[in-house]
Amino acid sequence: MPTEPSARAPIVLLHDSLGSVELWRGFPAELCKATGRQVFAYDRLGFGRSDPHPGRLAQDFIADEAEADFAAVIDQLGLARFIVFGHSVGGGMAVNCAVRHAAACVALITESAQAFVEDRTVAGIEDARELFKDPGQVERLARYHGDKARWVLDAWIGSWLQPDFAAWSLRAVLPEVKCPSLVIHGIDDEYGSPAHPALIAELSAGPAQLALMAETRHVPHREREAEVVAMVRSFLSALP
Repeated sequence: MPTEPSARAPIVLLHDSLGSVELWRGFPAELCKATGRQVFAYDRLGFGRSDPHPGRLAQDFIADEAEADFAAVIDQLGLARFIVFGHSVGGGMAVNCAVRHAAACVALITESAQAFVEDRTVAGIEDARELFKDPGQVERLARYHGDKARWVLDAWIGSWLQPDFAAWSLRAVLPEVKCPSLVIHGIDDEYGSPAHPALIAELSAGPAQLALMAETRHVPHREREAEVVAMVRSFLSALP
């Protein structure tokens, strides 16, 4: 959601596994107000108001985002520079975007990003699978994804719980991140322990700022919006 054009690099948001533009709620507007930057959010293919996805997600869908939807978005918007901000699986995608489009990426922000598959990640998704056996929960998801809700749910659970995905990690790509990074993570995140942000900060080649938030679960920008906005504003204050 852009404001008036600015010379400062805009922020591009990448949503989580069940997310959409609408589910960011008021966060983009608050980021825009606090940073003075344009803020763009988009629905990945198969999510929100986008077209239906033609099939299953490929096993390397996280890395593919940098070459697929994200590349198309920044091309369509004509962005010569950008800051990429990804939540949850969008954080892993953001890491890949920062590497694939390194010349244009001013900074990387990850929030609740998974850097590998751990027991807590699997347990959290298995708990969610039980929760979504309730038809009412799927109906709730359909408010944001329409007829695509079941595909969205299956794409998340099916991708992360397939045995071949257990070896996935960001370890190989993180050393290629050269830009400054802000790594945000809730201590009580039900889908990933603090080992995830620690690994992202440790392996990134550029300067990395680690922000662990106490008494915070998987969605810091909703649970503690003002604090997240303030952190982002401070982090970006000296950047073009």
